[in-house]
Amino acid sequence: MTDTPTHCPYCALQCGMSLGNDGAEAPAPGGVRGPGPGPGGVNGVHGGDGADGGRAARRALPLRVVPREDVPANRGGLCQKGWTSTEMLNVPDRLTTPLMRASRDAPLEPCGWDQAIDRIVGEITRLQDAHGHDAVAVFGGGGLTNEKAYQLGKFARIALRTSQIDYNGRFCMSSAAAASGRAFGMDRGLPGPITDLARADAILLAGGNVAETMPPFMRHLTDAQKAGGALIVVDPRRTATARQANLHLQPTPGTDLALANGLLHLAIVEGLLDEEYLTARTTGFEAVRRVVNTYMPERVERITGVPVPYMREAVRLLARGERSYILTARGAEQHARGTDIVTAFINLALALGLPGREGSGYGCLTGQGNGQGGREHGQKADQLPGYRRLDDPAARAHVAAVWGVEPAELPGPGRSAFELLSALGTPDGPRALLLFGSNPVVSAPRSAKVEERLDALDFLAVADFVPSETARRADVVLPTAQWAEESGTMTNLEGRVLRRRRAVAPPEGVRTDLEILALLADRLHAPGTWSTEPAEVFEELREASAGGLADYSGITYERIDKEGGVFWPCPSEDHPGTPRPFLDRFATPDGRARMVPVEHGGAAEDVDPEYPVYLTTGRVLAQYQSGAQTRRVRPLVEAAPEAFVELHPDLAERLGIDDGADVRVSSRRGAATVRARLSDAIRSDTVFIPFHWAGEGRANLLTNPALDPMSRMPEFKVCAVRLEPLEPTGAGAAASRAVPSPIDEGAGR
Repeated sequence: MTDTPTHCPYCALQCGMSLGNDGAEAPAPGGVRGPGPGPGGVNGVHGGDGADGGRAARRALPLRVVPREDVPANRGGLCQKGWTSTEMLNVPDRLTTPLMRASRDAPLEPCGWDQAIDRIVGEITRLQDAHGHDAVAVFGGGGLTNEKAYQLGKFARIALRTSQIDYNGRFCMSSAAAASGRAFGMDRGLPGPITDLARADAILLAGGNVAETMPPFMRHLTDAQKAGGALIVVDPRRTATARQANLHLQPTPGTDLALANGLLHLAIVEGLLDEEYLTARTTGFEAVRRVVNTYMPERVERITGVPVPYMREAVRLLARGERSYILTARGAEQHARGTDIVTAFINLALALGLPGREGSGYGCLTGQGNGQGGREHGQKADQLPGYRRLDDPAARAHVAAVWGVEPAELPGPGRSAFELLSALGTPDGPRALLLFGSNPVVSAPRSAKVEERLDALDFLAVADFVPSETARRADVVLPTAQWAEESGTMTNLEGRVLRRRRAVAPPEGVRTDLEILALLADRLHAPGTWSTEPAEVFEELREASAGGLADYSGITYERIDKEGGVFWPCPSEDHPGTPRPFLDRFATPDGRARMVPVEHGGAAEDVDPEYPVYLTTGRVLAQYQSGAQTRRVRPLVEAAPEAFVELHPDLAERLGIDDGADVRVSSRRGAATVRARLSDAIRSDTVFIPFHWAGEGRANLLTNPALDPMSRMPEFKVCAVRLEPLEPTGAGAAASRAVPSPIDEGAGR
């Protein structure tokens, strides 16, 4: 059988892989079919087609994974998640039939597709008739293909006519996107092809642990080091990435902005600015200079804890060569002032003359698989396809014409992600939610409040391939196809549009998100066309994006196949694409980058005697996002089986906490129970909890939902906590409280 070239389902690196099989058939997901109670109040989770008779579908699985050498992002490399990615296709609790509960207190039971769709449409109609269009909300995901993200935004705005749509990407790259838009007039991940990094003289990475979050990316950084380049890492932890750096700056959580301003102050004092570049290609530098003049090195050391000699060395390394990069990731961005933090790093890059030069620049390491494309085509609360603004009359007119409606029929901007989740079930908020590609019960900040709001809804429908923690609270669950079972496009962290190809048919009884949206649109008598074919949806996306900042109109499936991906903007089929934007001008009205003065204000919530320790959160190598996928793959569960709190031995000694002991970590919002993991790689005033696990180990029970005023990003990366050792209860309290793994319990979490 011919292998199918495609891309990994996980992070924004979108590593190339081919999928094949040796012809061996495996049972469809779920093993034994038919009704029967599953754990957790979900009956019949183990597949079956419910009202369609439980036909036994068989597929050739597991698929064989072969890394591709022809994709520059990974060049034949894969991480453990990529190597095991096809195991997700046949997990024990894979959903293959719709589920529905008769009442809020009743269990989810298998039902037919017609019954499920009728229920959803009936609830939408009932609630909108009684409370208006905004009574129904939509929540999407940064892992959806471009076609699905586009269609979901279109569905919300002309099938539901609701303004209440946002997506989980708001929790990922929104601060970097807002800062880039403010400075450059456009937001697009990296400033050029990823292979440019290997020729860099210096790279500063603020708040990113790519050795664990996207391991093949490290090859490009280590190639630069082998050629004489320097890697500078900014992180409160000595992560796997920091251990490979030439220089590690280890600031107090929440002080990144002060550090960036301090670095710019040193660049000014030491005469390292590119004055000619500043004059020719930027505006606003004098206002920035006045602000950073107050960030003397000694003051910044007191704020951040980073020694002055380290700061001087970082600036000199960045300024010494012809090619340097400043890159940010979630550690610098997921703050209540994340836009300003990123702006401070962009100001530093501009002062050194980096952006808009080949082999140099500022870039954001996009996180989710389609985190770049997912934020371009209409899932965001204030956005239309092509990165158009929803409040722009010209943008409304263009997109309305493509959709066959009047501009006045399009709703205005709605609530951002956390504000939308917080409004669910309130008197002025949505009464129903349709959710695709997200698991906010685990991934949203202050997650206990999110659970309360979901439970306050009149109706919740979730499309997913497993009974995630959020799906388990739904009134209707629709089983969806997975990454290898459907086609579409993804846009990786470079801004390169790639093809994802179907390698195997979905299990019988499962439908794609495009098919689900088409079914709902048809029953709702929505205007426009609602194709279920990704290629046809992409053709409409091309038309809708034409003339926008993210212009895909010159990109075709054929070109992607022939060229190995196409960089946007690409306004015509004879246009070569734009691998390196800004070489001639920035996407601002005058073509110049805008420097904006920003001041350090600290974390929204500082430590105090009651909560004397900083908490920061993040990812680990073997897990991904909310864990709905990776917590179901046995090798990944074996590698990273449970949540933990990483703390310095000195802090542990002061608190009487032993390595491996059970610890209660409390914030002003809630408490989590996790095992202690002692490490001298973290600051003694800071602890770290990864956010992949559900149950009592949820890091997001603790996190602060304080929002950035511009990006509406919550402050995931720093809050104040206290730690208390728990009395042991036999064979380990944390083990006894651990949520059952889905690989051991079919409908477990």
